[in-house]
Amino acid sequence: MKLPLLAAFAAAAFLGAMPSLFAEPAPAQAAVKMPVIDFVEYDLPNGLHVILHQNKTAPVVSTYLLYHVGSKNERADRTGFAHFFEHLMFEGSENIQRGQIDKLVSAAGGNLNASTSFDRTDYHFNLPANQLGLALWIESERMLHGKVEEVGVETQRQVVKEERRLGTDNAPYGTLFENLAAAVFAGTPYQWTPIGSAQYIDQASLAEFRDFYHKYYVPNNATLVVAGDFDIEAVKKQIAAYFGPIPRGKEIERPQFELQPQTAPTEKTVALPTTPLPAAVHAWRAPAETADDAPAVELLADILGTGRSSRLHERLVRQEQAASAVDVFPYLLEKGGTLGIFATGNPGTPLEKLDKILDEEIAKVRDHGVSAEELQKVKNNKLRELASSYATMQNRARNLAHYHVMFGDTNALNHQWERYDAVTPEAIQAAAVKYLTPQGANVLHYPVVKPNPSK
Repeated sequence: MKLPLLAAFAAAAFLGAMPSLFAEPAPAQAAVKMPVIDFVEYDLPNGLHVILHQNKTAPVVSTYLLYHVGSKNERADRTGFAHFFEHLMFEGSENIQRGQIDKLVSAAGGNLNASTSFDRTDYHFNLPANQLGLALWIESERMLHGKVEEVGVETQRQVVKEERRLGTDNAPYGTLFENLAAAVFAGTPYQWTPIGSAQYIDQASLAEFRDFYHKYYVPNNATLVVAGDFDIEAVKKQIAAYFGPIPRGKEIERPQFELQPQTAPTEKTVALPTTPLPAAVHAWRAPAETADDAPAVELLADILGTGRSSRLHERLVRQEQAASAVDVFPYLLEKGGTLGIFATGNPGTPLEKLDKILDEEIAKVRDHGVSAEELQKVKNNKLRELASSYATMQNRARNLAHYHVMFGDTNALNHQWERYDAVTPEAIQAAAVKYLTPQGANVLHYPVVKPNPSK
């Protein structure tokens, strides 16, 4: 179970789920239609929200269980708990022996995984349709009888610390998002990343881990989605049998904060021997993904950095040959977000040159906006991206849970394209003026550290 988004960003320009750095936007004439996802949803008396999406095109089924707890729910002196539990929940339960969950699912012809972010932790299974009961049983066991005991905690402590060493501490640009989050989200629970600090996992007691489990791994903090080939009424009975007896937990206290406009820029140099090429990151605060102007921010990022014909690739890589790669990432969360640019310079390129070009290109968008043709190009690409995200039952299940939890409206999934399609060139420029301000810039420099010949 690997932490998504963060380690992938550090190694390869962030967000493995994003479109490829060199992927060209779809041509203007591309005809793509968004599918309509039908679903049934309801609540169990204990607060578990259930969403069922029946699709009999193949004899497979996916389950997706989202717990509304991520790193922003942690204490500043106990970071990494949400991610730690992503691992710990595979230790077993009172009725499942340690190390058996993977084996049970594999023997049934399925696969599984889990992930953690700032806002949520999720678990998913893909199985033959006749094995749905296995997934429901395992998830109900973990919710009611999850094992939080010394041997499992000590085992996963070492696993999580090794993951941090490999993906953050010793990887090229591995500390990038950690430093970026600390600057962009300073003063909020988003300022630490889900991987957490190894020292806090070491310092935490068994009682603290158990408290976290009993507080957040409760049915009224969870959304269960089943997608695929099944009978709806039969599955409702299974879910009631497996999850109905689980007691409702206490009401969850959510962190309350708002990202305020940044009034002064920040800059930090990170000099590490693992840096292979000079790199510059410019990042700004951005809106929550539910904000009205969030689609404009996402499309602005695509205009700036998606594909070989994007503005920054054209200027930095092709014309000036100052960079070997450039990526622009909008990372929009439940209570705020960031839009950032990660430019990897060619050998010998001064970081000041990367900064100058990035500043100039951002100023052009603020001052002059974008063309209707540019906008249509990235809209076509976005439509194809959204449509392709429905290709698997797992993705459908994930999207249904996401829109229920983050938007408070599951059916908003069926209207997401309309939000992007309504964006105008004027809205793109307004987003650039509002968010990509000089005083709101957070700059990270990763210089190449030359070895010391005296050592």
